[in-house]
Amino acid sequence: MKKAIWLLVLLALGFSASLAQTRTVKVGFVSTLSGGGAALGIDVRDGFNLAIRLLGNQLGGLPVEVLVADDQQNPDVARQAVDRMLKRDRVDFMTGIIFSNVLLAVGEAIFEEKVFYISPNAGPSEYAGEQCSPYFINVAWQNDNLHEAMGQYVQTRRFENAFLLAPNYPAGRDALTGFKRFFKGKVVAEVYHRLGQLDFSAEIAQIRAVRPKAVYAFEPGAMGVNFIKQYAEAGLLREIPLFLPGFSADADVIRAVGRAMVGIYNSSQWALELNNPVNQRFVEEFRKAYGRIPTLYASQGYDAALLLDTAIKAVGGDLSKKDELRKAMLAGFNSTRGFIRFSPNGYPIQNYYLRQVIQQPGGEIVNRLVGTIFTNHRDAYVDRCKLR
Repeated sequence: MKKAIWLLVLLALGFSASLAQTRTVKVGFVSTLSGGGAALGIDVRDGFNLAIRLLGNQLGGLPVEVLVADDQQNPDVARQAVDRMLKRDRVDFMTGIIFSNVLLAVGEAIFEEKVFYISPNAGPSEYAGEQCSPYFINVAWQNDNLHEAMGQYVQTRRFENAFLLAPNYPAGRDALTGFKRFFKGKVVAEVYHRLGQLDFSAEIAQIRAVRPKAVYAFEPGAMGVNFIKQYAEAGLLREIPLFLPGFSADADVIRAVGRAMVGIYNSSQWALELNNPVNQRFVEEFRKAYGRIPTLYASQGYDAALLLDTAIKAVGGDLSKKDELRKAMLAGFNSTRGFIRFSPNGYPIQNYYLRQVIQQPGGEIVNRLVGTIFTNHRDAYVDRCKLR
């Protein structure tokens, strides 16, 4: 009798293990795939999908299903998509959101369901500090970080003053806060404009009137393309140096603006030339798959999938082990930037680089890695987070 009972137990355990091995990982991917910010979401999506394809359409050895929705850069649309994925589709993880105002509108709902959100982009200061969550991990950066790096670089150039420009939303405000944290010169103007604005004639007139020694602008997506074009057409590129974060000077912006970008310095946590096997494979395979130079956004999408793969493997595919999953994520993974680990608030500890846009002998315009601004840099809010 006892032998029969043990046989039933062993069979049940074997059946459970089989289920664990064959269950599908569901990932909800909500991103901006239309409108002025579409290039950003498309790059993140393409990087994420490329990684999954190279992983054999699996994450951590389990088959994966990615459910995709376009948030249209609209928090209300994002709420509907997230609610559907959480309650109807019962996703295991979520990712994809580009804009911080969209993430802040849906984050609480995701965390309440105890679903991990792996951010491939948006890194609001709120989730770095008092509102940090054990279910939030950002593989990219905290919103302030690239701007802190450029603030430090502009400071080393000894510019006595600067004009600052950004869209009026959480990431825009975080951006200029980060820049001012390290730039100690005088801020002659700190201008915020409507998110999605494409006509910068008023701001350019203000710059011309103030005559600052330098201009720093955070303008993601189509905003960046239009601002740089208009700044160049106004003749200001020859008169007042323009400094940018990597978002506003990456391959997507270079493709749209063209030769006017040559010479511009920008800050980034990632570069084409980073010499590690993960990045080399990513750059080669992305060019092959999509016929274009990858952006930092694409690298972040790729890294989001790699982090999930690493963490799911660490728990043997048992997604019910939430604490173990979180520990595995925080412990770090091999990314396109090398091995990256995380602070308790879920934000990465990493290097930040200086890049300059150049034109290569064959005519291709790309970012060239110039040097390192910060090494193993943490965000400024981690001590406000109670997670340990």
